[in-house]
Amino acid sequence: RALAQTSTRLNRRVIQLRYPLRSLTQLTVEQSSYQHIVKGPYNTPTDDDIKTFESILPGRVLTSSDETAGYNQDWMSKFRGQSRVVLRPKTTDEVAAVVKHCHQRQIALCPQGGNTGLVGGSVPLFDEVVLSTSLMNTIHSIDPVARILQCQAGCVLETLDNTLADHDLMMPLDLGAKGSCQIGGNIATNAGGLRFLRYGSLHGTVLGLEAVLADGRVVNVTSGLRKDNTGYDLKQLFIGSEGTLGIITNVTMEVAQRPSSVNVAFLACPSYQAVQDVLVAAQRGLGEILSAFEFLDAEGMACVNGIGVANPLSSETPFYVLLETHGSSQEHDMAKLEVFLEHAMESELVLDGTLAQDATQAKQLWEVRERITESLQHDGTVYKYDISLPVKHLYSLVEAMRPRVADLAVRCVGFGHLGDGNLHLNITSAKPNQALFEQIEPFVYEFTSKHQGSISAEHGLGVMKPQHIGYSKSTQAVELMQQIKAMMDPQGILNPYKTVYNKQ
Repeated sequence: RALAQTSTRLNRRVIQLRYPLRSLTQLTVEQSSYQHIVKGPYNTPTDDDIKTFESILPGRVLTSSDETAGYNQDWMSKFRGQSRVVLRPKTTDEVAAVVKHCHQRQIALCPQGGNTGLVGGSVPLFDEVVLSTSLMNTIHSIDPVARILQCQAGCVLETLDNTLADHDLMMPLDLGAKGSCQIGGNIATNAGGLRFLRYGSLHGTVLGLEAVLADGRVVNVTSGLRKDNTGYDLKQLFIGSEGTLGIITNVTMEVAQRPSSVNVAFLACPSYQAVQDVLVAAQRGLGEILSAFEFLDAEGMACVNGIGVANPLSSETPFYVLLETHGSSQEHDMAKLEVFLEHAMESELVLDGTLAQDATQAKQLWEVRERITESLQHDGTVYKYDISLPVKHLYSLVEAMRPRVADLAVRCVGFGHLGDGNLHLNITSAKPNQALFEQIEPFVYEFTSKHQGSISAEHGLGVMKPQHIGYSKSTQAVELMQQIKAMMDPQGILNPYKTVYNKQ
């Protein structure tokens, strides 16, 4: 109500627009899940605003519905926006000029990278102006001695990794969406990925960044130093902030040595307890070379089988593990793997398994894990939950959910990054089903909170989860986040309705 009252007090000029415009104060039918969100006191871009944007970004302002459609929808067709304007800057100065104008005019902005997120963080809700970083794709420098990369925020993750390969280096981050996602978006969401177990969080590998603040000022903390203890570590504010505190424009990152020895094993396990025991055995026996430990259940395997991805094993078991090692000596790594696998088979923790003999086979094994998300889409509607839980409780959520949704869902699937306690819970139905949704929420969050987990392990909160943050964070922590948001973006123009509600 306060937002609506503030909105009515704004003094708006009536200007003849060159395209039809309705007052975007209501959500569409497709946005029915977010009816609790009220449009903020933001101005709709006018013809004069468009002219200003075009003077800053000549030829890079999109306003036709055909041009803006792809920016208004996520790849799952789950989140849909109503933006009429998309801006495509190439430099930090251009971003700063755009943001400064939006700040002066109280126009809301939705920063967007590769738009590969799963919680709606990069999709507008009302008529926010979309600011796409796709043209900000310059690699500034690669230091092969210090192993430091400097680049713009719009660089695609896979492009960065391929470029680093020429220097025998690699990105420490690896995601299934690496062919589309952008490094700025990865950092803004603090993406975890497949090799978090070995290379850690972006909070550790990001050495510095440059970001445009809500009033158009530029903060530059792009230090290429691994050790810099001069005051507050400001870059950490922007990592995981989902574009709500500033728009990341340039990045300095620590990159990793590309391994000369890579091994991938795919294993069949009789129970979730056996999967846990295999993880412990791998951590003990493989140690420093263990780079990934993924698991999927039989439902996940059946799902990928349905799109033509074959089970690499002849055995059908309740659980499967994909295990990867990165090292510098194939002889050394293989010796460790043989001892580990022999122990796992003898103790019947593993009933069947295969070890990739070359890069092609390794890619085929990874395909089983990486294409689960794609295969789920073929069922129709997918209810996705990205949860962190203590490993011992991780699959208990799937087991608790299945009887709740059995009569309403097509399938209930559990898979994820077991090495860092990250479950991807997916429940599918032929079409959106409110009765099914009510069986899932809030139970999924209550279960997670009861077992001291997190309602978002790596996907962020976006527009999907801010109202549920209390299941993972204390009242005091949420209030502090709101205070930081209010201080850095008092008008709330940066990615409104996402991550943390502003009490303004």
